[in-house]
Amino acid sequence: MKASKAVAAFDSSTGMLRALSRFLAGRDIPAIGQVPAALEIPLSALLGTLNRLPRPAQERVYAASGWVEAIPQHKAGDVRAEDLAAWVTGHYPRRRYPVIFIGSTNGALVHLAAALDAAWLPQTLLLPVRRRGVAPDDPRGDLAAVEGAGRALLAANPELELHHMHDPNQDRLMIAGMTYFRVKWRRLPDAYRRFIRDHLAAGGLLVSVDCTLRWPTTQIDDRYVFQFGALGDATPEEYHRGGPRVADLLARYRAPVRYWDPPAPDGESPEAEWGLQPALLDDLAAFADEHRLNAHVLRFDTPQRLSPAVADLYHSWYADRGLPTGRLLAESFLLLEPWWALRTGSVPYWALFGTETARVGLNAYLDTTDPYDEIRILLFNHGTDSIGLASAQDWQRTAARARKIGVLTGVDATAYPRDFASLVRSHRELSKIRARYPMPLPLNTADAAAALTARDEIDWHPP
Repeated sequence: MKASKAVAAFDSSTGMLRALSRFLAGRDIPAIGQVPAALEIPLSALLGTLNRLPRPAQERVYAASGWVEAIPQHKAGDVRAEDLAAWVTGHYPRRRYPVIFIGSTNGALVHLAAALDAAWLPQTLLLPVRRRGVAPDDPRGDLAAVEGAGRALLAANPELELHHMHDPNQDRLMIAGMTYFRVKWRRLPDAYRRFIRDHLAAGGLLVSVDCTLRWPTTQIDDRYVFQFGALGDATPEEYHRGGPRVADLLARYRAPVRYWDPPAPDGESPEAEWGLQPALLDDLAAFADEHRLNAHVLRFDTPQRLSPAVADLYHSWYADRGLPTGRLLAESFLLLEPWWALRTGSVPYWALFGTETARVGLNAYLDTTDPYDEIRILLFNHGTDSIGLASAQDWQRTAARARKIGVLTGVDATAYPRDFASLVRSHRELSKIRARYPMPLPLNTADAAAALTARDEIDWHPP
C-alpha cells in the first residue's frame, strides 16, 4: 500500500511535516498544504457553504471527510514501515541541513527548526483505519472491531509500536467511521538513516526530540497498546471514571450513556500523539556513535512547554536584527505558518488546541512579556464542543490584550468550532499583512540551545 494513501493528511505530524518542508523549500502553506494557492478562493467558498448547513449535516460531512482518507482494515497488513519513512524524507529539499531533529511532534519545534534551517523527522504517524457499526462512546467495541487489523499491521512491521487511540471527546466526529492507529518507530528506519547520512551538514547536529508525556494504556499484545482519551482538557480520570463534565458532554450529544466504559488501564505509555517511545533513543545514540555524529537530546514534559521559549527566542532574534518586536502570531494544532511568521516579523506562539488550558498558557506567556501591539490568533476548528474548549469569545479576550490590533485571524466567531472555511481563510488573511521583511540567515544552533535551556523545564544536552 502506498504510504501517501495510508498516512492521515489531516493530522498533527503530517501537517507539521508539510509546513516545515515547504518552508525549507521557500514556500508558505495555503489551506494547510492541501491544495494549491490558486484554489484557495473556490475552496473557501465551498467550505463557507458547509458552514451554513445545519449542524447535523456539518458533522456528517466532516466525519465523511475522515472516512474517505482512512484505509480498509484488510489493507492494514499491507502497510510497510520503510515506505512510511521514505514518504517522510521525500518531503524535504535535497540539500544539507545544519541540524536534523528526530522524534516527538510539536508545533513550536517547527518554528525552532525553521529558525535553524533544520529538518525534522517524526517518530509518530497516524494511520486511520475504516470501521463501521461502532458508536464513538463504545471504546470496547472499537478495540474488538479493529484489533485484528492492528495485529496484522504489527506482524508485517516488527520495527513499529502501535498506539491504538480512541478519544470520544475531541475526535468524536472522526471516530464515527474510523479508528486511530498511531504508529511509532522503535528503531531508526533505513530511510531516516540514509537521509541523515546524505543531508546532515559536516559537523552538523542530530537532535532527538523527547516529549516525556505519558498516558494510561491497556496492553493488548507485544508492541500494541490501547489508549482511551488523549491530551486536552479532560483528565485521564474523567475519561476512565466519568464525572459531571463527561455526563454533560454525553447528554449534549444525546448518547445513551453518561460515562464511558473503556478497557481497564494496566500501565502507562508514551502519549499516542505527542510522547516519544524511548526505545528509539538507544538506536539513535548507537547510530550517532557509529557514524561519529554530534548528537543531543531536547527533552520537555508537555507539548506546549516549548512554546514560550521559542516565542522568546524569536522575540530576541527580531530585536537583534533591529526589527519591531510588537507582533504576535498565536497558532493552534496544525494551523501554523512558519513562512509567514518570519515574513511578517511575527513572534510565533503555538497553542496545542483551542482549549481553556492552552489559552491559559498563552495568557501566562503574555503576562511575562512586554505588551504586544498586534496579536493574531489562528484557531483550529475540530467540529466538536469538547470538554474544556474555550469559546471564540474567550480567545477574543486574549487577543484584545494587544495595544492596537487583536483579532481571530480568518475565524468566524459565530461558527467556531465548526468554521471549516477558516482552514483556508487563515492563510489568506495572514498574507494580507503589509509589513514584510526579508528572510534572515539561520540562527546559531548553540545560541538557540542556550536560550531554551535557560528555562528549568527544558533540557538540551548530549545524551
